[in-house]
Amino acid sequence: MKFRNALLIIALACVAFSCRKVLPPQPPVIDVVDTAANLSHIKGLYVLNEGNMGSNSCTLDYFDYASGKYTCNIFPTRNPEVVKELGDVGNDLQIYGSKLYAVINCSHLVEVMDAASARHIATIEIPNGRYLTFHNGKGYVSSYSGPVSIDPNARLGYVAEFDTASLQVTREVAVGYQPEELVVVNNNLYVANSGGYRVPNYDRTVSVIDLTTFTEIQKIDVAINLHRLRKDAYDRIYVTSRGDYQGVGANTYVIDAATNTVRDTLNFAASNLCIAGDSLYFINVGWNNNTGANTISYGLYDVKQQRQVATNFITDGTERQIKLPYGITVNPENHDIFVSDAQNYLVPGTLYCFTAQGKLKWQATTGDIPAHFAFLKK
Repeated sequence: MKFRNALLIIALACVAFSCRKVLPPQPPVIDVVDTAANLSHIKGLYVLNEGNMGSNSCTLDYFDYASGKYTCNIFPTRNPEVVKELGDVGNDLQIYGSKLYAVINCSHLVEVMDAASARHIATIEIPNGRYLTFHNGKGYVSSYSGPVSIDPNARLGYVAEFDTASLQVTREVAVGYQPEELVVVNNNLYVANSGGYRVPNYDRTVSVIDLTTFTEIQKIDVAINLHRLRKDAYDRIYVTSRGDYQGVGANTYVIDAATNTVRDTLNFAASNLCIAGDSLYFINVGWNNNTGANTISYGLYDVKQQRQVATNFITDGTERQIKLPYGITVNPENHDIFVSDAQNYLVPGTLYCFTAQGKLKWQATTGDIPAHFAFLKK
């Protein structure tokens, strides 16, 4: 979700529609988009479509490598006995062990499914949940804690720990304001705090939580309105700042996890990013309140050499037909690059699959606002 034009009326609509309303079931749409491929380790790709806030229209898609088929909205048919939709605003998607986890932000829950079948297992209640990460049999989910609304007096957020076997919340710890993404490095949990509800008084810290004691041991001052966190193989953490959408620009920073200090400013903005091996792929849609327009860019950064090596990882010009790049992931086996297009946020999106060399392989129509991905292993 974007903070730049957040309106109270939209937030209230989210609250009003946060329960799981019964809507007419939508049959899945199946499209053959690629030739069959038998990868050694990857079976398929799940795509979580956020859906428009307040519309209760989050959906789950699936691409199957063995058949080359892309299927939209699989949750209703996989779960005929369950209410026919996931809820309001899908905010993250992860596979850990044999389970598939989807954070449904405005429905205030984490949907837990069987990873192989997408069959419903349970739900975990998390108010205004945001993002997930996992470590040693535990799941960690960030929560805004309070209601979905712009509020200069919004409360501190927190991180909930849950057991991935019992699916029960075991511990909670307060962090900064409106916490976003999380990563674990060296038994420490790092949490990006945005303060987005408290505009213009954004938070500018990354909370460091000791996982043994589950206490916040440090706050690292970085920049305002933090969002994404990614870690590389060298104990470095990449943190994105969205700026204030007018005078303070967005940027990307590097934290040294050995010292918990900011070691570098990369001077590129990233609304989303993905690290595969030593390659950091990033996309950016930078909104500016003064111009009323987006600035769109792509890039590739080498985390080992610590330098930007390309200003675009798409090499065939296809980026010109992508209206609003939103989500990105890379297949860890064949290095295919996936970029989702949210279009105008109001109509079904598009998923683009590129080769490792940046050439378009195929594209598929998705649900509304395709955003989050999880590769299913064999």
